Amino acid sequence: MTELDMHLTEHLAELRKRLIVTLCTFLVALCGAFVYVERIYLWLTRDLDGKLQVLSPSDPLWVYFMIAGVFAIAVTIPVAGFQVWRFVSPGLRPTERRTSLAYIPALAVLFLIGLAFGYFVIYPMVLSFLGGLSGNFVTSYTADKYFRFMINMTVPFGVLFEMPVIVMFLTSLGILNPVRLAKMRRIAYLVLTVVAVTITPPDLVSDILVIIPLFLLYEISVGLSRFVYRKRLARLEAVAD
Repeated sequence: MTELDMHLTEHLAELRKRLIVTLCTFLVALCGAFVYVERIYLWLTRDLDGKLQVLSPSDPLWVYFMIAGVFAIAVTIPVAGFQVWRFVSPGLRPTERRTSLAYIPALAVLFLIGLAFGYFVIYPMVLSFLGGLSGNFVTSYTADKYFRFMINMTVPFGVLFEMPVIVMFLTSLGILNPVRLAKMRRIAYLVLTVVAVTITPPDLVSDILVIIPLFLLYEISVGLSRFVYRKRLARLEAVAD
């Protein structure tokens, strides 16, 4: 076995270890969330008139799995970020290790902020719009469809709100820079607009309410990338001197 093969084997073994730790964290968090999942379910359905319907005996279990899964993801995100940091840290300079490690707590915070934005802003807005269209119909929600709809309106924003931290991390590694992000602005705006139009009701006000925060997130990411990039250049120049 060549030295290159040995290094590759070591990297794969290390990657497997980090993936196992992340998966175990998710499973433990999932089990922990199941302890309180019924209370969470009752809180999420507090504004509904009556109970949600189920169409099969297994539906309540799958609904509880979906709810617990979202909370388990929120708990797992900082752990997954730390495992990624542990995997790439041997190739980083000491200052880059310390800087990139500081981003990890922000992953969980921004994910929760994104979930809150989706749940308290986007979800009620879309639900109200669709409820207005069902005036000529008998409305009867199933638990499975209701929570799938809720998760589709919230979890994507939790992921999108991670953008600033991910951009800062990749900039600190030299993978991204503010110049590249500025050149990608038109494409990024187009993608974010498509995302916003896809998940919101077909009216201009709703689209604008979602597009503006997403554009602001991108511009904040560019600004943070510029800040990190300057600090990285300063460190490299100090090392060179």
